[in-house]
Amino acid sequence: MTTDNSRKIKRIRGALLQATGALAIIFTLGACTTTTVDEFRQGATGIESHESIVILGRRQGSTYETREEFVNCVGQRVSRGAAGIRVIPEKEFIDSLFPWFEPRTAPLRTADLQVLMEEPLVSQKIADYGIRYIVWVDGQTETSNRMGSISCAVGPGGGGCFGFGSWEDDSNFDARVWDVSSFASVGTISTDATGQSYLPAVVVPIPLIARVEANACNSLAVQLQQFVNGD
Repeated sequence: MTTDNSRKIKRIRGALLQATGALAIIFTLGACTTTTVDEFRQGATGIESHESIVILGRRQGSTYETREEFVNCVGQRVSRGAAGIRVIPEKEFIDSLFPWFEPRTAPLRTADLQVLMEEPLVSQKIADYGIRYIVWVDGQTETSNRMGSISCAVGPGGGGCFGFGSWEDDSNFDARVWDVSSFASVGTISTDATGQSYLPAVVVPIPLIARVEANACNSLAVQLQQFVNGD
């Protein structure tokens, strides 16, 4: 082995060690998110074993719509565990009460719900489901502070990508709880999850995504479950 080849191998090994160390630090940073949950209670709550709730996403806004996947995530987690609550799936509920809970016609206030319940079909269907609370989820995930760049190239000896990128994700959601029995808003739960995502590239890009929306879903579901149970 020539001296030049030995030097090249050492340089490559050194670069790989540095890249490995940098990736280890970034992996640690990428796993960090911050989640805040606030609760504002306006009335007493509690639910019986034969009663249920429905969780719906607000979609009347012109700039964004609450993602169906997030609403389903919250519903699935609220129904789990020893304190789990029976949750009517959003799509099933909306389809069965068409068109009263479509985005253009869904009630925006508890007073609107009271008027809507005067429709025999609506009141009967909600009674059949045993719905005690309607939960309206409103919010979105925003991305900001994008930095860095990555370049990729292909040559006779192969190809690869080099560079570094990062961005910040912020998931902000509110859940407003309506008591169907009293036509009153009994409280609001808010969750805000933030985290930094990274995309280092040493030959191959390795995305390290902050799971802010998953954390927001878990935090909101846990608090909502306790809230509805009256804990």
